[in-house]
Amino acid sequence: MLLALSVRRPGSANSLTPTQATLLINRENAQLIDIREPNEYVSGHLSDSRNIPSESLAERAGELEQFKDTPVILVCQSGARSSAACSTLAKLGFSKVHSLAGGTVAWVEAGLPLKKGARK
Repeated sequence: MLLALSVRRPGSANSLTPTQATLLINRENAQLIDIREPNEYVSGHLSDSRNIPSESLAERAGELEQFKDTPVILVCQSGARSSAACSTLAKLGFSKVHSLAGGTVAWVEAGLPLKKGARK
C-alpha cells in the first residue's frame, strides 16, 4: 500500500500537490487549465488540459463558465503564475479554483506524464 503525505505551506490554501490534483481530477472531474504561453504548452502539458494563457484568462473566462462550481486546477511551469491567476478566476465567481504547486516541474518529478503537441 502506498501512502502519500503532503504538507501545505502557509498561505497556499488553494495549492495542490500532484497527488492531490490527480485525486481531484479522478474523483471530481476537475478541469485543467494550462495558463502558459502556447509554445510552452505544446512542449509538454497535462493530458486533457486546455491552454488559456494567463494574460487572456479574464477575457476568455466565458469559455469556462460551465465550470464555475466545478474544481478548476490552474497549471504553469513552476506554480507561480497559476497561484497568482487563481485570484482572477475567484473574482469572476469561480468557487473551486486551485493551483498545481510546483507546476509541470513538480508533476514530472512525481513521475507523472506530460503530453506534447497541441490538444486534440
